[in-house]
Amino acid sequence: MNHIMSSSEPKEKNLAFGGQALMEGIMMRSGDQMVLCVRSPSNEIVTHAEEINSIIKRNRVLSLPFIRGGLMLFETMYYGMKGIFYSANIALEEEEEQFTWKEYLLVIVMVLAMSAFFMVVPFILTNYFNLTGVLFNVVESVVRMSFFITYLYLVSRWGEFQRILMYHGAEHKAINAYEAGDELTVESVAKHSRLNPRCGTSFLFIVVVMSVILYSLIPPLDFYTKIAYRIILIPVLGSISYELLKISAKYQNSPIMKLVTIPGLAFQKFTTQEPEPDMIEVAITAIKEVEKRH
Repeated sequence: MNHIMSSSEPKEKNLAFGGQALMEGIMMRSGDQMVLCVRSPSNEIVTHAEEINSIIKRNRVLSLPFIRGGLMLFETMYYGMKGIFYSANIALEEEEEQFTWKEYLLVIVMVLAMSAFFMVVPFILTNYFNLTGVLFNVVESVVRMSFFITYLYLVSRWGEFQRILMYHGAEHKAINAYEAGDELTVESVAKHSRLNPRCGTSFLFIVVVMSVILYSLIPPLDFYTKIAYRIILIPVLGSISYELLKISAKYQNSPIMKLVTIPGLAFQKFTTQEPEPDMIEVAITAIKEVEKRH
């Protein structure tokens, strides 16, 4: 469960946090610092930290709005999968193996295949309604949203995934507490919401909404060309949605933005669960470890 980083104003250090739930742990990132904290079978919190040398920050062109979004998503996916492999090794007490290019390629293929599924299958099903124009795009998005909601529901009910969803909730609570300037104790953090408007779940909702607008701009084309566009434009949708997510975070206290983020927050009811105290402790440790490195 990725938490997309964006600017905020927490405390005096003004750190912007992004995170992800791992297997028995949490990845926390701010700027060029990333920390992985995982609860081992012996009940200790194992910490791994590394500095991220982002290509986006090194290149002025790649850091421009609407260009950086797609790259940021792939970068987030890269480090997210790296964190999952690391946490699995710790949680299962397996010997840590090097994350090879073959595994990276497999992850990319899997993500692209799933993205294509959510974009293409709703389009094919909507064709049976014999609709045209904007109405077609709206119905297609309703079908896509139905797929998305069903997927979130099924994932949230999967027993093996329950603890990861709880760690996801712990991650959000810790970030919310930090940005509110509250004391980072288990008792204090536990009082905060497990929902956060910058979560990747909210990001996916923005992608669905933006697909209605973007696909409406495509001129009438044949069936297979329309399918091709829905795959080719996935990075474009990601880039636009990323910028909108940053705007929503910057103006998160605006009544309009609060209204816009409601659906994404509602979806997080599926992708997060109330964490246990020891999970919150892991999230707090992750934030403190990142703080120490700034």
